[in-house]
Amino acid sequence: MLFNKRRSKIEKIAHEQRKGAPLFTYTKPEANNSERIRMLRTNLEYVHVGEELTSIAVTSSIPGEGKSTVSANLAVSLGATGKKVLLIDTDLRRPTVHKTFQVSNVPGISDLILNPSLPLSDLMCYKEDLKIYILPAGVLPPNPSELLASVNMKKIMGELEKHFDYIIYDVPPINSVTDPQIIASRVDGVILVVRSGYVQKDEVRKSRTALENVEARILGCVLNDVPMDQDDKYYYYKKE
Repeated sequence: MLFNKRRSKIEKIAHEQRKGAPLFTYTKPEANNSERIRMLRTNLEYVHVGEELTSIAVTSSIPGEGKSTVSANLAVSLGATGKKVLLIDTDLRRPTVHKTFQVSNVPGISDLILNPSLPLSDLMCYKEDLKIYILPAGVLPPNPSELLASVNMKKIMGELEKHFDYIIYDVPPINSVTDPQIIASRVDGVILVVRSGYVQKDEVRKSRTALENVEARILGCVLNDVPMDQDDKYYYYKKE
């Protein structure tokens, strides 16, 4: 019974993801979800005091937990404060950022890794209404892990940090592939998205262990999809 319920929810979420993530921080700034994202933004700003926090990876334990929704809305929320923000889709297997922001997926970060001489202006898209820059995934490669682990990618990440206040990396679920660990080991911090009533506790523990194994700095956890009547019982964000 529980298995069938979870399978049904997975199928529903997968169908919704084909359309991209909802940008409620822009379309419904007064909504409860938008306020929660602003709380997350505020907590990150407090973490920033006296500490380096420019690059942030957003991941989850398994697919369908809302990591792309959180990363997109966090980027928009940060952009609304006047910060120079770049959202990069480093899910080189199932990218969704281009769908969310209705831009072309190519060229993108994969193309830049293969050819670092490409002008960034030809790859990035600036969304004037949202006040953020978008760098899509690009051509989907046969070897995403190797591409992300490359020296070229490391150099690109370092160079981008010189030009932006915040860089948000939307990465794949950490229990699915090794890609997220690669990015997590190179950014200033990681946010783990956990969907309530969906992911299992042992899957979340496995995610934390995977991040700790690469000495990633876990900033905290976003508890997603909490029933409204239970919302006040949870911290939306908790710094570890």
